[in-house]
Amino acid sequence: MDYITPIVDDPFAFGAIAAANALSDLYAMGARPVLALNLVGYPVKTLPLGVMAEILRGGQAKLAEAGVALGGGHSIEDLEPKYGLAVTGLVHPDRLITNAGALPGDQLVLTKPLGTGILTTGIDRQLLAPATVERVTQLMAQLNQAASEAMLEVGVHACTDVSGFGLIGHLHQMALASGVAARLSLAAVPVLPETWDLARQDCVPDGTRNNLNDLGDQVEWARAVSAAAHLVLADAQTSGGLLIAAPRPRARRLLKALAKRGVTGAEIGELTAGPGGLIRVEK
Repeated sequence: MDYITPIVDDPFAFGAIAAANALSDLYAMGARPVLALNLVGYPVKTLPLGVMAEILRGGQAKLAEAGVALGGGHSIEDLEPKYGLAVTGLVHPDRLITNAGALPGDQLVLTKPLGTGILTTGIDRQLLAPATVERVTQLMAQLNQAASEAMLEVGVHACTDVSGFGLIGHLHQMALASGVAARLSLAAVPVLPETWDLARQDCVPDGTRNNLNDLGDQVEWARAVSAAAHLVLADAQTSGGLLIAAPRPRARRLLKALAKRGVTGAEIGELTAGPGGLIRVEK
C-alpha cells in the first residue's frame, strides 16, 4: 500500500504518478501486479469533485498500461488530496527478489536518474520551466515494469525501489539486510541536470534533509564530494527507479537488457565486504 499528496499541479498526472509509485514495490520484488484498490482522501468542501475524477482517471490509465485490474477502493474526507493504491501481485517463491540477497562484488545498477524530490519542490516554488516540469512528470509516471522484466531475464541477487529514503537510504537498507558494505561513485550516478542548481540554492524538501541526518555515520563521504551532492544522493524520490545488485557479468547483461526495452540504466558502484550497511561515497 502506498499513497502520496500532490507533487504536480495536473490532477491526471498526479494520479498516474501515484499509481506508478504504488506498483514499484511489487516490480522491485520481481512480482507481476494483478489487482489494485484505490485509496483516496479528498477535501470535498474546498475542491470540485471533477478534480478527484481526473486523479482517478490518471490512476486508472496507469493501471491499464500495467495490465492491472482495478477492484474498487475507499475514500474519506480529508483536509488535502491524497491518492494511492493497495496492490496485490504474484511471484513464484523461487523467483522472489528481496533487498537481502546482495553479495560482495555485486555491481549496483540504477534505472532512473535522481532529483525528483528536489525538482518537485522547485515545481511547488514555481522555479522550473514548463519543459522541465513535463520531463520530471513523465519520469515519475514511468512504470518500473520493463526494468523488472529485464532483471528477471538476467537473474540478479537483490533489488529495491528508490523512493522516500533516497538512494543512500535504500542502499543502506539493502547493504544492512545483506550484511555487506557499499561503494558509490558520484560521477556515475545519473541526476536530472536542473537538480544541481536547486540543491545549491537550498531548494530541498524536508524529507531529503531528514534522510541525510538520519544516516549519520553510516555514510563516509570523500572530501571532494560537495554538500549539494550529499543532498542529491539523499533526495527523497517519488516513483524512483530500481536499484539492482548483480555480479559483474550479469550487471553488464542487465544494462543491455534494459537498453533493449528502452530503459536507462547506469552502473553506479559496487557492494564490498565490510560492516553491514556502511556506504563509502567517492567523487
